Amino acid sequence: MSERLAHALVKGIDDYITEDTEEARLAAAEPLHVIEGPLMDGMNIVGDLFGSGKMFLPQVVKSARVMKRAVAHLLPFIEKGKIGTARTNGRMVIATVKGDVHDIGKNIVGVVLQCNNFEVIDLGVMVPYDKILETARREEVDFIGLSGLITPSLDEMVNISREMQRQGFTIPLLIGGATTSPTHTSVKIAPHYKSPVIYVKDASRAVGVCQALITASQREAFVTQNDVDHDRRREQHAGKKVKSPELTILQARANRRRIDWAAPAPFAPLSPGVHCFDHYPLSDLVASIDWMPFFNAWEFSGKFPALLTDPVVGEAASSLYADAREMLKRIIAERWLRVRAVVGLFPANAVGDDVEIYTDERRDTLATTLCFLRQQKSKAPGLPHECLADYIAPKQSAVPDYMGAFAVTAGIGIEEHIARFERAHDDYSSIILKALADRLAEACAERFHQRVRRELWGYAPEEALTNEQLVREEYRGIRPAPGYPACPDHTEKAKLWSLLDVDNNAGIRLTESFAMYPTAAVSGWYFAHPQAHYFGVGKIDRDQVADYAQRTGMTLSEAERWLAPNLGYEPAP
Repeated sequence: MSERLAHALVKGIDDYITEDTEEARLAAAEPLHVIEGPLMDGMNIVGDLFGSGKMFLPQVVKSARVMKRAVAHLLPFIEKGKIGTARTNGRMVIATVKGDVHDIGKNIVGVVLQCNNFEVIDLGVMVPYDKILETARREEVDFIGLSGLITPSLDEMVNISREMQRQGFTIPLLIGGATTSPTHTSVKIAPHYKSPVIYVKDASRAVGVCQALITASQREAFVTQNDVDHDRRREQHAGKKVKSPELTILQARANRRRIDWAAPAPFAPLSPGVHCFDHYPLSDLVASIDWMPFFNAWEFSGKFPALLTDPVVGEAASSLYADAREMLKRIIAERWLRVRAVVGLFPANAVGDDVEIYTDERRDTLATTLCFLRQQKSKAPGLPHECLADYIAPKQSAVPDYMGAFAVTAGIGIEEHIARFERAHDDYSSIILKALADRLAEACAERFHQRVRRELWGYAPEEALTNEQLVREEYRGIRPAPGYPACPDHTEKAKLWSLLDVDNNAGIRLTESFAMYPTAAVSGWYFAHPQAHYFGVGKIDRDQVADYAQRTGMTLSEAERWLAPNLGYEPAP
């Protein structure tokens, strides 16, 4: 029976796990012995295979599903007997920080740690610091893990490190998430907390880090090396003179992109105003799915569909793809998710680096004013310093122009299915569903942009691009999102929400850090000019930040906080 349980764990087969676990329980002196014996033996094999690169993340999460279901069967018997508790390698409280709602990466880390016999207390998303620290103290955990995806989460992690020091914590603090980095961890977070602060790149590194910290013979050397790495990164950071942009904002504006607004004149939308779409058919989005980010969420790299036949990861990737396609069929057939979207097309004109959005064609009443940033970095002769406002006709030209906005989600209704999977101890299906919802939201953004170009705005009625061409952005126009490289200020989302009444028209709300919920959501602006293209603002200088603060009504320190990744100078403390 021990061999059967180990085989089920390694292969991720849960068809008969309850029956096999019961048989093992009846043969054991105590039900706890089944966990500490054959189940942990099997998970040790899984951990070794994963650590050696012979097993991949989807397979590990499947194994975790088997383990959780076996343990769930045993727990009532263990509680009834009240004889001991299963030994674990250590305990961690993990959370996505306040203001942030993204959790796929966090959940994967938790599952992988549990597969390696760590107990994980997952507090979920948007968790305030006091709840994290109170739970850590009450549960006497060995580590705290913080995750975040959006830029404002970095500041919250700094705040938590300060608070941990103030409250006298000494346990290690682990940092992870898409916006985090080794340098940020060393320079911004670690100086505020005297105990170990460790950057964890992904789930595959989490186990090694926690094992080193919990093992007496390894901890001192690991922590010493981590401190050396922090010092090295801080020295490198201090040694790098912050290279301020070489142009003033006035010089950069003088080198703006020049567009002849008379030839041709901007195309007026065929269907101006706000358009709402509810219960949009999921089946219409499948052809627009970009699959590679789905595999990236599972820590696969490469290109789709070549990934499916890769000699190393092809088998695991193909199995994951088959499971995802099967779930996608159910999502559509059983209407698990509800798609909502709101699109608006409005009269607009640029005033400097701002864009005025008007309520109607009279253009005498403002709906809102959008504030954009301009590149200030040095460029080769002949290359303009870009700003999104350059792609809207200046007000002084007297040329009537237009701009669009959108917000879409494919995540409404997801909670009940996630809860169902959690009750069934099925992290594998839960993570697949969340990743698919994200892909469907992106596909929704792609599909509605296509419909805007062809129908609602109508400037490209004959467009006939393949999905591959759409992924390569071979269409006319762009849809940059607030918080991304061309318009990095997340707070501008508030104007988009007001302009489109997104809360009511699409059912998407903003957190205090301007993350969108449901997480399977996309929002942004539509620019239609043929020369419009994606770019990054890059580093900007104090003169532009001060100018931007004045235009947006922020204080300088507020603007510096929201634009921190783009600052080409060190702000005052």
